[in-house]
Amino acid sequence: MNEIERYRFAERLLGMKDPLGALMMLEPLLEEHGDDHGLQELAARAYYHSAQLGRAREALTALLERDPSDHYARFLLGRTLERSSLLTEALPQLRMAAAMHADPDYAESVGRVERKLAG
Repeated sequence: MNEIERYRFAERLLGMKDPLGALMMLEPLLEEHGDDHGLQELAARAYYHSAQLGRAREALTALLERDPSDHYARFLLGRTLERSSLLTEALPQLRMAAAMHADPDYAESVGRVERKLAG
């Protein structure tokens, strides 16, 4: 299986709710091409969905250091922080993602975290 096939298969596995399988497919690619934005984002999503929140946070932080305008990475970082019960850290990330991109999921996440912090 070549690199592109591995990447696409990892995407499919993640879509089938098998994040650990996706990470197994991505492991050799991460070793060879660890600085690739798309690859890092896919790995971060797999970490998030497999509840490896520390790894997700690390990968997303690295993505945002290279590209602060990546609204999806910022949103996923906010969700990762929320799942880690770091609500005061999550809220600014979610607000910024919502300001950068008009996505109903982003706005919903902002409202949810604001309600948690208020209540």
